[in-house]
Amino acid sequence: MSGYFTDIITGLKSLAVGLQITNKEFLTKPITLQYPHEAVKMTPRYRGHIELIKDPETGMNKCISCGMCEKGCPSGCITVKSEKRPGVKGKVLTAYILNFTTCSLCGQCVENCKPGAIGFSNEYNLASTRREDYIFDLLRKLHPEGIPEPEVDPELLKKELEKQEAAKQAAAAKKEPAKKAPAAEGGELKAEEKS
Repeated sequence: MSGYFTDIITGLKSLAVGLQITNKEFLTKPITLQYPHEAVKMTPRYRGHIELIKDPETGMNKCISCGMCEKGCPSGCITVKSEKRPGVKGKVLTAYILNFTTCSLCGQCVENCKPGAIGFSNEYNLASTRREDYIFDLLRKLHPEGIPEPEVDPELLKKELEKQEAAKQAAAAKKEPAKKAPAAEGGELKAEEKS
């Protein structure tokens, strides 16, 4: 019989605690967000898809096109395209494609990026029925007004043009002896045929 009364007392205690919490929350103002019209404030540590980070000094992206993020991605969802341009030190990033349909949000790409050129975005409102909507060109997303051209160093451009000119002259010099050689061989054959 004593177990019966202890169960009733324990039940009344838990009911009182629950009602106390309910009464306290009943008096507070409700936190309601009109979702489509009001944005949810995300915490700084929220990990959405990756994004390129803009260098505040130059206005360009920090990416040096090393490809470590692409190599370190276990899902293989990152594609980095770059090219060497005359007068610019290093490679210039031309496209940074993220296939978010296969991304596992592991963070290996962010950890492997030595210059800190990529980070996690706070974008959470991604909803679509098409796969194409989840393939992002992060470079175009960073510079929606158009990708700015990198500053050209005049001295570096002069050296680059001199190298290209020297390479053209060396290629032309190699072709000239090659053209003369078959004619000389043909002359030897004719001399051999005469004897």
